[in-house]
Amino acid sequence: MAERIAVIGAGSWGTALAKLLAEKGGDVLIWAHEPEVAQGINREFKNPYFLPEIGLPKGLCATDRLQDAVEGSKIVVSAVPSHFVRKVWLELSEALPADAVVVSCTKGIEVESLKLMSQVLAECLLNHPANNRVVLSGPSFAREVAMGLPTSVVVAGSDAGVAARVQELFRTDTFLTFTGDDVIGVEVGGAVKNVIAIAAGLSDGLGLGHNTRAAIITRGLYEMIKIGKALGASPITFSGLSGIGDLVLTCTAHLSRNYTLGFEVGRGKRADEIKKGMRMAIEGLPTTEAVHRLAARHGINVPICDAMYRILFEGLAPRKAAEELCNMPLAVELGALLG
Repeated sequence: MAERIAVIGAGSWGTALAKLLAEKGGDVLIWAHEPEVAQGINREFKNPYFLPEIGLPKGLCATDRLQDAVEGSKIVVSAVPSHFVRKVWLELSEALPADAVVVSCTKGIEVESLKLMSQVLAECLLNHPANNRVVLSGPSFAREVAMGLPTSVVVAGSDAGVAARVQELFRTDTFLTFTGDDVIGVEVGGAVKNVIAIAAGLSDGLGLGHNTRAAIITRGLYEMIKIGKALGASPITFSGLSGIGDLVLTCTAHLSRNYTLGFEVGRGKRADEIKKGMRMAIEGLPTTEAVHRLAARHGINVPICDAMYRILFEGLAPRKAAEELCNMPLAVELGALLG
């Protein structure tokens, strides 16, 4: 008998992961905030709002009752937007089985507390063992995962046995899962890459060319590593799937909502106007604010991330930001990492 799996969040990412797990034969129940989404999955085997073109397996069931989703579940996958994680998991804390493994798949930083998602979960789940929580991240557009296209991700946790169990749970012929133990590094990569993706999209929207985008990706990786190092991550983690892998993906394709946001801002649109036209969360917006505050707290120089903050929250003109970045003082390329 297959063990019960709950997926919390029926956006595009949660839907794609629920589909993958159900197709592997898992007993999967997905929680949707919108009752009409749960009804659509149960009756039409489609999510009417997120990935509506993707058919879902008939064995996948949905509910809009949050606590019902985790009852009796051995694996609980968290795929809600970062700004809802604390609220949702405070509601779930009493209902979560003590022996359940929690798989955090949300990429972001909580703006108010500047906590990573694993840290938010730790504060919500005071009676849940930390070794039973892992994070899953990497270059993984939800639509391509749902289509069964080859994808690689990393599962990171403090307990190697639990990480290996989750690795095997998600592993398919086209979904390759690797393991690691640097939870902070994996989460920082998954969050900060969204800010850099906005910068890459903005550069393309301005028509600044391929050289500029390559420079943004490379220097953006450097800023990501500096932030991760300040928070206790291993710099080598950022050479992997959750670092350079996810960064390249989101900086080079319109399937990335963050890249698309930047592209449209570069073409003269306002971020709040673009956000209104997207049903799905644009994680890069709150993360830009969080990274700006984190960098200030730790005294880290992150000029690309700071430029995105000033454009998105202070009204700096994109071309003016580009001019300022091009006129930065020259320095040793990786000076902050060599000392």
